[in-house]
Amino acid sequence: MRLFLAIDPPDALLERVARAAAAVRTDGDGLRWSRPEDWHLTLVFLGEVDDEHRADLEKRIAAEVGRHEPLSLAVRGAGTFPGNDTRARVLWAGFEGDVGALGRLAADLRRAARKSGIPVERRPYVPHLTLARSRTPADFSRHRSSLRSMTTPFWTAEEVHLVHSVLGGSPRYRTVATWPLG
Repeated sequence: MRLFLAIDPPDALLERVARAAAAVRTDGDGLRWSRPEDWHLTLVFLGEVDDEHRADLEKRIAAEVGRHEPLSLAVRGAGTFPGNDTRARVLWAGFEGDVGALGRLAADLRRAARKSGIPVERRPYVPHLTLARSRTPADFSRHRSSLRSMTTPFWTAEEVHLVHSVLGGSPRYRTVATWPLG
């Protein structure tokens, strides 16, 4: 089962981001724009996890999530991966607020996954919502510039979800477990 850990921003916040993204989207731009209903704040991508590892993982995740307090977050601005706006493959919306605590939560969840025998990425954590992707390097400088001042109200993230990702024409996501922060 292909899994990741995530926080789901509230629908009203996602609607505000969707309006901002729609304002910079143009037909024929060659980009694959993510659907707002698929947006989530990924904490850790776990990849394929078998049932044996999943049981241990869920116990460890429950313990880690319970040690972290709810987070005050808002969407702010945009960025690209890799960081060069003119040769990027991903356009994303960033976050502000308790991002230090969010990074510590992600690090603790990565550590819990490794202790469960699941190899996870070691690159720096960058909290984001993926807005658009390109198969080849693309120039996102206009998009990023237009989204620079995008902000949303703060909200309190109170739960972490274990999400099953089903690949196909477009990914489908199904929450398989949820733990409260704090």
